[in-house]
Formats: sequence, C-alpha cells, structure tokens
Amino acid sequence: MEVLHENGIVMAEVLQDRLLGLEKFWLWATHLGDPKSVFIVFFPIAYFLDRKVGVAVLWIALISEWLNLVFKWFLFGERPYWWVRENGTLRQFPSTCESGPGSPSGHCMITGAALWPLLIAASKYVSQLSQSRLVRFLPCAVYGSLMLAVGVSRIFILAHFPHQVLAGIVTGGVLGHLLSKNIPDEKEFRFYMITSLALLLGATLLYWSMIGLGIDPSWSIQLASKWCSNPKWVRLDTRPFASVTRSAGSALGLGLTVHSLLFSNTNQQVFKGRERLCGVVLALGILHALDVIPLPADFSPLFYGLNFLRNAICPLIVMTVVPCIVTFINRREITPKTE
Repeated sequence: MEVLHENGIVMAEVLQDRLLGLEKFWLWATHLGDPKSVFIVFFPIAYFLDRKVGVAVLWIALISEWLNLVFKWFLFGERPYWWVRENGTLRQFPSTCESGPGSPSGHCMITGAALWPLLIAASKYVSQLSQSRLVRFLPCAVYGSLMLAVGVSRIFILAHFPHQVLAGIVTGGVLGHLLSKNIPDEKEFRFYMITSLALLLGATLLYWSMIGLGIDPSWSIQLASKWCSNPKWVRLDTRPFASVTRSAGSALGLGLTVHSLLFSNTNQQVFKGRERLCGVVLALGILHALDVIPLPADFSPLFYGLNFLRNAICPLIVMTVVPCIVTFINRREITPKTE
C-alpha cells in the first residue's frame, strides 16, 4: 500500500507542477463529477432527451451511491490522508474537508455508472446516423474524457490517490453495465417503497454492526472536523448518511412519481426539440433553487429528514411538474387569438 501512496504522491506533484494555473478548471471538473450533480443535473438532462434513459440514470445513481458507501466501509476503506516528504520521511495530512472515506472514488464510481445509459443511448443514435468508426467512437471518447477529467481533478485537488480513482472508474463502468440491464419498469409502488426502506435500514444495520465490532465508520468525519482549517468547510452532503437519505429519498420519489395520475398524463406528451430544451432549463433552474435552500447546520434527524424529503421531491419536479409547465406554455403559444 505504501508503494501506491508513494507513486500517488509523485503523480500529484507532477499534475500540480504541469497543470499550474488550471485550478478553476479542475475545480469545475470535480464539481461536475460530484454524485449530487447526477441527481440535479445529469438526470433532468437525460430525462428530457429520452425518458427511459433519464429513469435509468436516476436508478443507477441511487443504487451505485449506496453501494459506494458500502464499498468504502467494508472493502476499500482508507483513511483520507496524503503523504508528503519532509527530510526524507513521510508525514500525513488530511486531503480535503470532505468527510467521506476515500476509496473507491465516489465521484468516479457513481458518475461513471449513472452516465452509462447515456453512453449506450448516444452510441446507438450515432450508429444510426453514420457507419464511420470515428464518428461511432465519439460517445465513448466523450465519456472517457469526462471520467478522465473527473479522475485527474480528484488527484489534483488531493481528494484521492490515483488507485482510488482507478478503482472508482472501473467499478463504475462495471456497475453501469450490469445495472443498465435491470432498470425497473412498471413495478408496483411497494417495490420502490421497499427499496427505499432497504437502503435506509441496510445502511443503518451495517453502521451499527460495525460499531458493535469496535469499528467506527465515522472516523473520517472526526478527522475532517479536526484537521480542516475552517470547520465550516466540512461539507454536509459528504457525510455517509446524507448520501443514504439522498438515495433512499430518490427511490421513494421515483415510485411516487411513476404511480401518480399527473405522471400518467404528462408521460403521454411528446416533446420536440424546443420543448425539450425548455424542460431542461426549467428543471435545472428549479432543482438548483431547491438545492441551495439551507438545511440545519447540525446533523440532527431534522437534517436527514429534510434531505430525504428534498430528494424525494426531485423526481416529481422533473417528471411531472416541469412537463406540465412546458405543456401549458406550448398550448398558450399555439392557441389562436380570437377577436
């Protein structure tokens, strides 16, 4: 393991030396690869491009986010330290003010898995347009470039070691391939309710089981709070159960949405280019406004409850509210004026 850390130090040093002056770009790339961006950015975009693909993106995101937490707890958990050389010795210091364990990289794993349906859909569409190998390879190139940028950004800002990034990319690709074949379709509401409860109770059971075994799954939270120069920089949404409530809330919200009368009506609407663009803009704007609403600063049940509720509302907004608004706007524009 020390060899991996040593090589990771060398790579990080090279990246920071060679890519000096591109800090804003790498911060943007790591923000784009944030798992939360899948729920409030990629999901609505995918949904208005193709509804089935959008549902697949959301479903894979919530499952892979839960699995990422489990992997970090049990399989690949490493303390979020970086090692620097001082007088020939290695000294540890915390990598970032993010409080989640470091391996595999959630940015790479969750985003890579969730975007897999988009890759498949884009590849099929491009294949119908052209027989050129170069053109047909374009979706893979875009996907690979995005994951590479996200991975490099995580190393550049000292959030992960290279092997953690690689583990995330590989795991995300495998999960995306497997889960994309098992997207729920026409499932009863209780399926989504049971899934939501399973995500919540499963994570809770694993957490307390580890506590009972003398293992503290929250060790990274104490370290981040202790070593981060400004405690306010410790991101609330990187805590393990914040991601659990996001996944569980999204699962329940998806079930409530697809079994609502409003969805039955809006799902029959066929949107063209202009309507799709309008839907994307509205959905992104509403979800962003919802996301910036502050939650309680402490990690009380109220924080997790509100986080659960906020993420349960997101599918409803994207899949019913926004399509209704777009349909209303479109009808008003095509209704002839009477004298």
